[in-house]
Amino acid sequence: MMLTESLRDPFAHLFADFAEIEVKSETRPAHRARRTTADRVRTALMALTGGAGTLITHEEKAWASITFTGTRHEVVLEFCGADAVVGGEELIERLPDHEFRIPGQLVADATITQVDHRFGAMERLEVTAVLLLLEEG
Repeated sequence: MMLTESLRDPFAHLFADFAEIEVKSETRPAHRARRTTADRVRTALMALTGGAGTLITHEEKAWASITFTGTRHEVVLEFCGADAVVGGEELIERLPDHEFRIPGQLVADATITQVDHRFGAMERLEVTAVLLLLEEG
């Protein structure tokens, strides 16, 4: 490199081979989002149905009393077709007595509040479940 070139770009020698440098990225495991209480409620309900239902809506509302805090979950599931309806009927039958295992939560009440069963060419069952959760500790 000549003196006049170094005066024009004194850092040229630092970047001369930059195009030849291969940049390697580290491979890291994919980041998994932490499962929320609502996610765990939906998973537990779907397990009771054998995975046969489709989530229509899930509303979660915080609530508190003098001694407890928690959340109320209203979940609407749809079951289309005779095989899926069997899963919905399992949910209706098993929900009130089911012992949920949701970390940090106690399921104080689990009820079916509405059922819409339609027969025809495509049998359909829509079930609304309400769960009242209390925070443990």
